[in-house]
Amino acid sequence: MPETTMGGLTVPLQGLGCMKMTEPPRPGRETADAVIGRALDLGVTFLDTAELYGNGRNEEIVGRALAHRRGEVVLATKVGARWKGDGDVQLRGDADYVRKACDASLRRLCTDVIDLYYLHRRDPAVPIEESVGAMAELVAAGKVRHLGLSEVTAEEVRAGHAVHPIAALQSSWSLAVRRVEEVVPVCAELGVGLVPYGPQGAGLFNADLETANARVAQDAPEHAGLPALVRDIAQRRGLTTGQVALAWVQQRADVWGVPVVPIPGATRVRHLEENVAALDVRLDAAELALLDRTSQPVLEGS
Repeated sequence: MPETTMGGLTVPLQGLGCMKMTEPPRPGRETADAVIGRALDLGVTFLDTAELYGNGRNEEIVGRALAHRRGEVVLATKVGARWKGDGDVQLRGDADYVRKACDASLRRLCTDVIDLYYLHRRDPAVPIEESVGAMAELVAAGKVRHLGLSEVTAEEVRAGHAVHPIAALQSSWSLAVRRVEEVVPVCAELGVGLVPYGPQGAGLFNADLETANARVAQDAPEHAGLPALVRDIAQRRGLTTGQVALAWVQQRADVWGVPVVPIPGATRVRHLEENVAALDVRLDAAELALLDRTSQPVLEGS
């Protein structure tokens, strides 16, 4: 698989988001073993998890799936968000928590080093300099190799990067969600790569047209026409709608001049293989222009 470099970290042009492997009714361990094994065989060696997913269980099953193949993988996980007993998410970015959480993630992942460690969400009660500073200590201690941020502003990217080089920004980025484009110019300036999650619109462009239109009508009427356009391009090109959506995200690297490495999730080997096949898809200028024009109100209205 072709590769790119984000802040000194070399990764394949597509990764695998593992979050859904522990969402009910998925059979966690079996799913992880099958999908991750096939992903590595195909060269998808950039895996993404977090302490938040499954309350740590996601890290555990990813770690077990990599038991005999850890050396093949660029392993990413996240700190700073965890489930509370009442079902809400608690944000923690203080230095003491960051250090303890890293040790816990290392144990669950059955590894002695994390290749890419993200601040999952910024704790509004803690200066981002403190959080990134604690993460930088983990790099110095040999527990982490590279640092990342997730869903932060341009100013927060600058502030974090001033403490320690940031290799990647993980954020939602798809035809349906384009807010991150406000931050991309700063990433390009600083040499920070982009790792889009939800590149297929959180399932919007994998759904059938009737379902997609119903979701758009209820939640985002400004998306009107977008699901049908993606479907039409897919039918004309002999692709799936998910592949068209993924190809659009992949080609953002050409538009913005930054490394872009999407991490679509997959809980079936067939979907994983479809996602990997999208790496060979190149949308032409007319298709890109039409998709950009149709999705632009999403950016303006977000």
